[in-house]
Amino acid sequence: MRWVDIDVDRARIRSTVNYRLHRRVQVGVEFNPEVDEINPLFTVFLLTETDKRPALFVGTSSDRIGSPEGTQSYYATVFKRFGESRFSAYASLNYSEWDSDFNVPFGLEVAFGERFSVRPMYDGDRGHLMLNYVRDRWSVSLLAVDFEYPGVSFAVGF
Repeated sequence: MRWVDIDVDRARIRSTVNYRLHRRVQVGVEFNPEVDEINPLFTVFLLTETDKRPALFVGTSSDRIGSPEGTQSYYATVFKRFGESRFSAYASLNYSEWDSDFNVPFGLEVAFGERFSVRPMYDGDRGHLMLNYVRDRWSVSLLAVDFEYPGVSFAVGF
């Protein structure tokens, strides 16, 4: 569940549910109650991460924060943790239905101890910042969308 104090109805509240069909395949739905919209989510992990190789996955989800209702994005993403360091990074090649073009979202995460991390990111159009707190089966993130609009995200796994 995510809430953002932004002047875009579709982006204000968002809930997602994912189900792992196989260790490399996830399906789900995203619900945007402010505009009564439901979108599909789908992810396939083509490569899992190893010490020497990044993870590679492809999928689809709604387009970025602030996009119009009904727009999807289709992506291929690489992700890598850097050894025993506190750093990880990702980059995507993303096709945006909103833009009818490709963009390149990317981000870096820096962990502070076992539970906290910070993630500056670029969504292919604008920058955002997340401060994350992670427990065994749940996490909470404070958001700075466009480095301006506050938000919070809560995730739980079972």
